[in-house]
Amino acid sequence: MKRIAMFMGLCAILCHTSCTSEKKEEKEETSKYAVTTPLKIDTSFTKEYVSQVKSIRNIEIRALEKGYLQTIYVDEGQSVKAGQLLFKIMPKVYEAELLKAQAEAKAAELEVQNTKTLSDKNVVSKNELAMAQAKLDQAKAETSMAKFHLAATEIRAPFDGTIDRIPSKQGSLIDEGQLLTSLSDNSQMFAYFNVSEPEYLDYQTNIKGRADNKVSLLLANNELLKYKGTVETIESEFNNETGSIAFRAKFPNPDRLLKNGETGKIRMLVPLKNALVIPQKATYEIQDKTYVFVVDKNGVVKSRNITITGEMPDLYVVGNNLSENDKILLEGVQKVKDDDKIKAEYTSPAEVISHLRLKAE
Repeated sequence: MKRIAMFMGLCAILCHTSCTSEKKEEKEETSKYAVTTPLKIDTSFTKEYVSQVKSIRNIEIRALEKGYLQTIYVDEGQSVKAGQLLFKIMPKVYEAELLKAQAEAKAAELEVQNTKTLSDKNVVSKNELAMAQAKLDQAKAETSMAKFHLAATEIRAPFDGTIDRIPSKQGSLIDEGQLLTSLSDNSQMFAYFNVSEPEYLDYQTNIKGRADNKVSLLLANNELLKYKGTVETIESEFNNETGSIAFRAKFPNPDRLLKNGETGKIRMLVPLKNALVIPQKATYEIQDKTYVFVVDKNGVVKSRNITITGEMPDLYVVGNNLSENDKILLEGVQKVKDDDKIKAEYTSPAEVISHLRLKAE
């Protein structure tokens, strides 16, 4: 019985030792984590900028004369051609003014003829003839003014475009200068967006580093406009409050998909020199801030807040709060916490980049 008891005790000790050893080996195995370092490279990435879309031409159409809005020839949202009649102000008063001016001009013309006949016979002086001629010139000027006022009762489109909202209805009393509608030429569109000073300098000085001046437009529904735009102009000075400068890109709009006042995001290729990049899966976020775990020489992990300055497929471009020599945790960022000690297995950043996955494990 004693031998049996001793044998059973020895088995229990061996079993306990074996289980402890297995757990220890399992713990050691699970505590191994892949680490890497940031990579410094010359590259470029696509950056998004909030943009405001404007028609290539957008104007307010206002009444030049006061009167009743007699006729509205167009509807809101309608496409019109240059010279097309849009509105008509009741012209009766201006027609009467024209007839009066024409009659006065005719009378002044007859007076000039009579005065000239008398002047040729030395019955009247040359000064009287000059006075009669001056009256005729004044009458002609008033006639021209009356013709202008009458013509101004017809409001026509100055260019091809699309009619905006029409606030006044037929029969409304219109004041001089009152807004009748707006007209937009949407055949091509401008997209305005603000670029920071460093990015502006890179864009202007590093011509070889950027592909070209072509940009894309991401619409509000997260769909890309199928037509590329071209950066045409840059404003002459920086905004002192924001430290940015406005770029303007022009987009073709044959489908009339874009409208004046629309919003979107410009996607532009930004060149980078000596950019420090890390895998996206090596990061995690807390309250809109991005962190990595930095591993020291003793294998202790410490979280560090980093600044993302650019984004590429599977990679982040980071600011100055990381260096090429910092070892960062690549796998298991969701499994460790500050001050955990791990066994690090280093993988070169070049090899990591060649086998990237999109999300952290």
